[in-house]
Amino acid sequence: MHVSMEPVTADSRERFMEMAEAHFRELNPAFIPQEDWSECYFERIVANAAFSLRWVVVDGRRCGFILFGREDHRFLPRQVGAIYELYVERQYRKQGIARACAFQAIRELQAVSPSKVQLEFMNGNTAAEKLWSSLGFHKVSERWVLGEQ
Repeated sequence: MHVSMEPVTADSRERFMEMAEAHFRELNPAFIPQEDWSECYFERIVANAAFSLRWVVVDGRRCGFILFGREDHRFLPRQVGAIYELYVERQYRKQGIARACAFQAIRELQAVSPSKVQLEFMNGNTAAEKLWSSLGFHKVSERWVLGEQ
């Protein structure tokens, strides 16, 4: 099995949006794409040079995506790395694919010297917790939200 990551380009916007919607519905079955999400999500990602949006490709087939990048630290004059989304279609899970892509993204982020690499995942997502823990991530806070879930 050959795993690689390839840039998501404008000509594959529709396929990406379908896959992203499936990802968000899996995280939250009540997810309904709002107009701004449908119109702006992809465009805002690809317009930002600090973000990397890649297909997860296994033996030539697109079976997921990863979104990672750099952002300015809120209070200090440095950047941090962030992994925003990692999605692998159900039939490709538990084969080390997400781990291989996560590891590559981490290496790329560390190569541009962010002070740290951070991420968030949904409460109850034990598969994500196991993956990220196995890569050395640890919980340092909890994010609470008022309003939509």
